[in-house]
Amino acid sequence: MARYTGPKLKLSRRIGTPIEDVPKHTSKRTLTPPGMHGFRGRRLRDYGVRLNEKQKLRHHYHVLEKQFRRYVDEAGRLPGNRGEMLLRLLERRLDNVVRRAGMARTIWAARQLVAHGHVLVNNRKTDRPSYSVEVNDAITLKPKIQKMVREAMESLSGHEVPGWIDFNPGELTIKIVALPTSDQIPFDVNPNLIIEFYR
Repeated sequence: MARYTGPKLKLSRRIGTPIEDVPKHTSKRTLTPPGMHGFRGRRLRDYGVRLNEKQKLRHHYHVLEKQFRRYVDEAGRLPGNRGEMLLRLLERRLDNVVRRAGMARTIWAARQLVAHGHVLVNNRKTDRPSYSVEVNDAITLKPKIQKMVREAMESLSGHEVPGWIDFNPGELTIKIVALPTSDQIPFDVNPNLIIEFYR
């Protein structure tokens, strides 16, 4: 299975936006461009702006290019705005749902939680981070991992769970009550620029 194993902070510096809402990625130093004195070089042209927006979304959901392109193609087959459909498809990924509920600090921690088989969807073990959740799906955790998840949740005090997820912190259960909308995504991105990039 192909995956990115390089330094994560470098991704945030390259695109100039924190891809995770943790202090390491949101610090002032992270938001300066790489290189001595934060040299930015020439101004981006239209292609560079669209590429940067695409990379921003890819890194936020931790998806490689080939898989991301499949999401773009699938979004084109769905009725409605293609950019919004793309965001909805990515937001419904199982690893992202675990992150949005606050069970993991980052997308990489959420992905590991799912890939190691600790997450159950409708009481069935689901170890595919790309699994797409549906409305009324119930997500629970295996008992042996619950203590570690509670510790991770303590470090995320003040985390806001989006309205399309019903999270019970006492029992560590998630229920999908609706499909996500673009205004419920806590990440600033312009999906229309991404769709233009692939035209």
